[in-house]
Amino acid sequence: MGLLEGKNALIFGLANERSIAWGITQAFKREGANLGISYAGEALERRVKPLAEQVECKWVEECDVSKDEYIAATVGKAAKHFGKIDILVHSIAFAGREELNKPYYQTTREGFKTAMDISVFSFVALVNAFLPILNPGASIMCLTYGSGAVKVAPHYNVMGVAKAALESSTRYLAYDLGPQKMRVNAISAGPIRTLAAAGVGGFRDMYKHFADMSPLRENVTIEDVGNLAVFLASDLSKRITGEVVYVDSGFNIMGVQMAGKEEGKE
Repeated sequence: MGLLEGKNALIFGLANERSIAWGITQAFKREGANLGISYAGEALERRVKPLAEQVECKWVEECDVSKDEYIAATVGKAAKHFGKIDILVHSIAFAGREELNKPYYQTTREGFKTAMDISVFSFVALVNAFLPILNPGASIMCLTYGSGAVKVAPHYNVMGVAKAALESSTRYLAYDLGPQKMRVNAISAGPIRTLAAAGVGGFRDMYKHFADMSPLRENVTIEDVGNLAVFLASDLSKRITGEVVYVDSGFNIMGVQMAGKEEGKE
């Protein structure tokens, strides 16, 4: 019997088979969850629908999280199909490519507002809208990148600032929902070759550096993130809330970063 047997799980932000959301979806399926998938925009439909079929997901809905009426309509459809929801996953982030290709101080007002709206406020808006149909003890989670939120990741710019706001939102939501025994956590994954990562300048170099410098000397996969999401979604973590949980081969613990010695050699 799977860890999530009988639980209804909604995953927002699936884009393609490289998405972190896809790693989470597959892991949830393996552990017995009833799945619902939401994606952003018609352009992604042809990629997402076949993936949904792979995991026998019957609820696949487009949702523009920048509009409250879209979110409200999505909640209505979810309530009709599932009744109540036990797990809510927010895997959504966006910043204009031009905002990531110049110094942070050149961020435009519009670019800043867009990054905050899609990457941060949408999490708050989804939680608020879904609250009436969330079961007591529900697990809510979002995806962050702590190395860019609490430290500087070159070229990450306004996205790093948005992730800092997302992590803070996670804590405030955890405080608000604690009395209802609902948990809110953030997963901070190491760099993964996703569609979103392609927009970050110098990502290829960062990806290699990460594998060279992390204590475990290896990159992480969407499967690694999926396994952590299962833990946070399951009753195994029912006393954990308001946390940013890292799955990054230990990279975040490093202060001074020096190339590791080859194993067996001094």
